[in-house]
Amino acid sequence: MWREHNSSNYGGDVRLKALGVLFLSSLIGAGVEGQTQKSATKKKTSSGTAEQWKALQETVAEQQKQIDGLKAVVEKLAAANERAAVAGQQAGEAAQRAQSVADQASLTARTAQTAAAASEKDAQHAEFSAAEAKTAIARDGEETSANVQSMMKSFSERIKNVGPFSFSGDIRLREEPFFGGPAEESQVRNRMRFRLRVNANARLSDEFSGGFTLASGDINNPISVMQTTNQMSTRKPFELDRAFLEYRPRYFKTLMLTGGKISQPWVSTELVWDKDLNPEGLAQTLNFNLESTPVLKRVALVGFELPFAETAGVSLNNKSIVQTAVYGGQLQTEWRLTEWLKFSASAAFYNWHLADSVAFAVATATAASPDLGLLRLNSNGSQNSVVTTTGTLIATGQRIITNAQLSSKFGLLDTIGRLDIAMPAEKWPIAILGDFVQNTKACANVGNILPAPANTAAETFAQSSNATCNPRQRRGYWLEARAGKSQKKGDLNFAYARIFVEREAVLGAFNYSEIRQATNVSQHKVEAFYQLEDNIQLGFTGFFGRPLVTATSTTVENTLKRLQFDVTYKF
Repeated sequence: MWREHNSSNYGGDVRLKALGVLFLSSLIGAGVEGQTQKSATKKKTSSGTAEQWKALQETVAEQQKQIDGLKAVVEKLAAANERAAVAGQQAGEAAQRAQSVADQASLTARTAQTAAAASEKDAQHAEFSAAEAKTAIARDGEETSANVQSMMKSFSERIKNVGPFSFSGDIRLREEPFFGGPAEESQVRNRMRFRLRVNANARLSDEFSGGFTLASGDINNPISVMQTTNQMSTRKPFELDRAFLEYRPRYFKTLMLTGGKISQPWVSTELVWDKDLNPEGLAQTLNFNLESTPVLKRVALVGFELPFAETAGVSLNNKSIVQTAVYGGQLQTEWRLTEWLKFSASAAFYNWHLADSVAFAVATATAASPDLGLLRLNSNGSQNSVVTTTGTLIATGQRIITNAQLSSKFGLLDTIGRLDIAMPAEKWPIAILGDFVQNTKACANVGNILPAPANTAAETFAQSSNATCNPRQRRGYWLEARAGKSQKKGDLNFAYARIFVEREAVLGAFNYSEIRQATNVSQHKVEAFYQLEDNIQLGFTGFFGRPLVTATSTTVENTLKRLQFDVTYKF
């Protein structure tokens, strides 16, 4: 628009100048014409000279030339003005076109900006819609998952409960390598094992309940339900591990009577009893909950009578059937010292009656052995002092174990103390436990060992002992510290235990089956467990042990390292 305005001004100036020239030319023409008329009049009135007329003509001719020149200038100026006007018009049109283009560009930009804003709004709306859809899908997925889990739980509960029975159990898979041990490497191996247990429990009435357990494992091993995969993939035994009845009289609910093949009714570590042992017999429990008292919260008295074997006598004059049994009792207490500290203490006495049949069953298949004498009792390298009588048939050279007797009797005084500490972090409670056992009858059976029979023409007899009995080797202890839980998904549990067992401290056929040997052993144990799911646990246990060095066991053996990697599923 600025250019168009300047062009119009320039055209106006040219037009004014041209008009001025034309006006000047008119004046000059008028003057000349007036001069000519005056000259003619003067000629008529007075005869002018020819020279003056000629001069006047030349003057007029000269003026005409000037007028023609001025006209040419005016025409040029008019042409220039025309061109300027055309240029101005073209410039104006170009400016208009440029303005139109600029306006169009501005409009396009505004349209694009509006479209971009609309697109951004649409994108935000789409994102919001996608988020809503995702949330709805997640919500629907959670609801579907919850419904499926609820249905599965309901179905599982219906399966777990059939009539009065409720079912539970577990499956464990284990990889177990061994390293070190004796110099000849007789303990080095790598084996796979598994365990399956199925429990059925029933509440038969307000006073009676009962149940049973089926479990895998070697039938001649009472202290392990682990089955080793070393039998050519043959079918594995799945035998009765518990079968019991419980009676709780409604008029005296503090009393519980239990009979059959039962769970251990006492509090213990595996220093004295392996946790997989389910003894047979009777147990009585008086349990008093004292919640109203300020510190002492519970007192219980437990009694038990547990027959282990029936064995015919080996004396020539006495072949009556005798019964090996454990009689004893335990006092249990629980104390609430503070809100975060609980202490429990127990003391038990286990009195073995005629335990020699255990030594005989470990040495050879007898009437006291598993499966009616067809199998030897499988023990974890029992190191109790045993005197063995062997007969050799002269005709064939065959050797037959005719008797085996323990050098010790076993009256075990077992005391246990435990501290449970609640930590600020609920998932990390701490437990500290100590167990001390002493055999009050170590080497007390030496005087009862029968001499070897006299030789005959068909058979000779000899006696041998695996170790000389020392009454001072009668103690054992178990110290343990544990942190964490193993209850819910994500829980961690760590533990360390120091185990020390002298040769005559416990009866070695029934204590911890996993350590280097049952007695005369120094052992360390470490554990780590992770709860992968509420019912699936990953576990590691490491055992590091060797035999004690004593007067009758002078060889220093390398530490046997036994590692266990477990996956356990509970149902």
